[in-house]
Amino acid sequence: QVQLAESGGGLVQAGGSLRLSCAASGRTFSAYTMGWFRQVPGKEREFVACVTWSGDSTYYADSAKGRFTISRDNAKNTVYLQMNSLKPEDTAVYYCAATILRREVTTGGVYGYWGQGTQVTVSS
Repeated sequence: QVQLAESGGGLVQAGGSLRLSCAASGRTFSAYTMGWFRQVPGKEREFVACVTWSGDSTYYADSAKGRFTISRDNAKNTVYLQMNSLKPEDTAVYYCAATILRREVTTGGVYGYWGQGTQVTVSS
């Protein structure tokens, strides 16, 4: 069982940066692949990035490549999403998620655990 809690969202101007954090409970955090997703009201949930259990393999959506960086600290049970060069179209609720599959996973339905989300708003 894993419980997830996101933090770090907020309002930022276009071109700015934010770092999201996701704190996980449970002693087996290091066994899970962790992902970040985002959702805008009325739209489908969208994959953003994921990092495998060891942290040595990451995968990004095209919209995130070159601007976002996912990382994890297994000693702190925390996964991060550093977001740079933010654009208004990045505005969404961002969710972290965990899956026991120990590989890159971009499909939200495979993730068994989800946080409550944190709002990111990018103004133009």
